[in-house]
Amino acid sequence: MLMPFDSNTYIIPLKYIIFCFFCKMFMKIERSSFSMEEKLFNKHFVAITVINFIVYMVYYLFTVIIAFVATRELGAQTSQAGLATGIYILGTLLARLIFGKQLEVFGRRLVLRGGAIFYLLTTLAYFYMPTISMMYLVRFLNGFGYGVVSTATNTIVTAYIPARKRGEGINFYGLSTSLAAAIGPFVGTFMLDNLHIDFRMVIVLCSVLIGCVVVGAFAFPVKNMSLNAEQLAKTKSWTVDSFIEKKALFITAIAFLMGIAYASVLGFQKLYTSEIHLTTVGAYFFVVYALIITITRPAMGRLMDAKGDKWVLYPSYLFLAMGLFLLGSVSSGGSYLLSGALIGFGYGTFMSCGQAASIQGVDEHRFNTAMSTYMIGLDLGLGAGPYLLGLIKDLALGSGVASFRHLFWLAAVIPLICTLLYLLKTKTRQVVS
Repeated sequence: MLMPFDSNTYIIPLKYIIFCFFCKMFMKIERSSFSMEEKLFNKHFVAITVINFIVYMVYYLFTVIIAFVATRELGAQTSQAGLATGIYILGTLLARLIFGKQLEVFGRRLVLRGGAIFYLLTTLAYFYMPTISMMYLVRFLNGFGYGVVSTATNTIVTAYIPARKRGEGINFYGLSTSLAAAIGPFVGTFMLDNLHIDFRMVIVLCSVLIGCVVVGAFAFPVKNMSLNAEQLAKTKSWTVDSFIEKKALFITAIAFLMGIAYASVLGFQKLYTSEIHLTTVGAYFFVVYALIITITRPAMGRLMDAKGDKWVLYPSYLFLAMGLFLLGSVSSGGSYLLSGALIGFGYGTFMSCGQAASIQGVDEHRFNTAMSTYMIGLDLGLGAGPYLLGLIKDLALGSGVASFRHLFWLAAVIPLICTLLYLLKTKTRQVVS
């Protein structure tokens, strides 16, 4: 029998998670005695990190509730709801393929501003989704807008991180993404379950947030990168190398698998909590997730800089596997929140550390291509995951609570596969050396 849950016990930490994180960054700006080129927490780094946080928060807010909206308001099946969740990423992938390659050609400033405007317009389009087909179209276009803006921010931030602090800087920047992956779902589920707010009010909130991104994009002094003739020719060429950074392919493949595993949470956590009658505690899953990320992320970045990526990536695989297994086995609010802590450490650590690993050994003018390659893998996993897992559930696992439990247990196997693949890659690298 599930234990009762008191929401007042967990509401207070949420008020301080984002506040403490960003205040900490601003305090470091004031305390630092380094020059703008040497200190990590300069005003430009903080500004683009805040913009990135909002962009990703809106993405995750919609992602975690859209399957619920599709099934409850449009009568969609689980696989259709999964497709509504995942088709967003097809638009994102198209944007990353185009602008991961052409970002420096169009200019970072133009891509950021144009993408922000399109992201806002397609967010407003959520007001008109009378059928599941129209939902697919809106989700695809909104995903394209998100892909354009996030590709720009992921590259722009590298210009404001000192080379000697690259691992720590990308991890702090990645913390904004991981916090968004927690705060966005919390806000969405809390508004629907606890405040019983209509979905249209969720759209209003997201439109206001993206409106702030548009203002920030025009106010932010984006530093465009100057390319020499050879670099410009390579960027304009239409070859595999111009779209994909080969040095980042392995970590991209791992990101794809990790994305599928975490997609089980994004796609079906809301439906699962309804089945096990934990809707009140459901939103607080992401509070715990965010709290764990906030506590552990800075240390993970420094550990990666000091010891190498294997010291943070192996634990990320194992903790995500444990969290997903526990999520499928929950019997109380406490065990449910514990699974959120494990998943937060596992997937949250991987998101930023994997991003930092993707540019290791890559020339600076190829950073945008390497990071775009990595994000393509991660986004493809997050996009394909809900549909594939939803299809498996519909065809093989049936319905009811047991089907969701088996779904999460199946997803828990995927990070273990990543552990084996990374171990084999490490051994192969040692043999070659």
